[in-house]
Amino acid sequence: MTAPGGHRHVTVEGRRVRHRVDGDGPPVLLLHGIGRTLRDFTQLHDLLAERFRVHSVDLPGYGGSLPMARPCTLPALADFAAHYLDAVGVDRPAHVVGNSLGGAVAMRLAASEPARVASLTLVNSAGFGREVTMALRLLGVRPLGRLLLRPSRWAARRAELALFHDPALATAERVTYALEVARQPYAARVFLETARSLGTFRGVSPQWRAELLAEVERLDLPTLVVWGDRDLILPAAHLEAARTRLPRARTRLFTDCGHMPQIECAEEFHRMLVDFWAESGRDTDGVDPRDAAPGARPTVAEAG
Repeated sequence: MTAPGGHRHVTVEGRRVRHRVDGDGPPVLLLHGIGRTLRDFTQLHDLLAERFRVHSVDLPGYGGSLPMARPCTLPALADFAAHYLDAVGVDRPAHVVGNSLGGAVAMRLAASEPARVASLTLVNSAGFGREVTMALRLLGVRPLGRLLLRPSRWAARRAELALFHDPALATAERVTYALEVARQPYAARVFLETARSLGTFRGVSPQWRAELLAEVERLDLPTLVVWGDRDLILPAAHLEAARTRLPRARTRLFTDCGHMPQIECAEEFHRMLVDFWAESGRDTDGVDPRDAAPGARPTVAEAG
């Protein structure tokens, strides 16, 4: 698979993992969603690298990272994230940003190893409700799931269009890359393992959600939860559930935005993030990150 410039590989638990590392300063870890890759954070990565040491990583079995030897479950992915931080020498708490599945991985990492996490930013995150797009629910139906994951340009374009409120973002280049990722020999298996460990045809399973949110709520950890109001994958109503379950978290709803605010509202998302980290007072080396963010302006986040 084609690897754009700047991507490297590192060995994590004996497996080759693709990642990208840039910048200097407090560490940041960016975690993508199910079936996705680190490219979902390209623009945010570039913006943050002006002030932070930014790590984007393909989760195991996705993009350019080989699968784990064990099944791809949420606890296994959180363990992987911890081992990745060890492999790249991050020895201090990191700001962890997770989109969709990546948000659930971030929460599981924080709950299991809170000393590794300086703050949590959960972006249209799995874990706050049962409702999820029918396309993911159908993966729980055997053998329909594997048939639905057969790579095709039509399926790749449909999936890209579902991610964004603005259809212009579902570019031919994004569709081509999504199709390339889907054609990896292990892609369908890992996707199904992940999806079926988290839910069924009825939706996202309640047991792991309840247990995880209870653990995260007990943490003394700055947390920001954001959503796009036009999300077709995980509905924006889940933001209200986040406000209920994590009452100390800050929240933000982006208007006219889909499942990936970090792409669709990139500059505003970046400003919001560095403001949140500056105001949280966690791990900024005594320097306000906004001082190094070109064009930064205050962003008002709604109180949770």
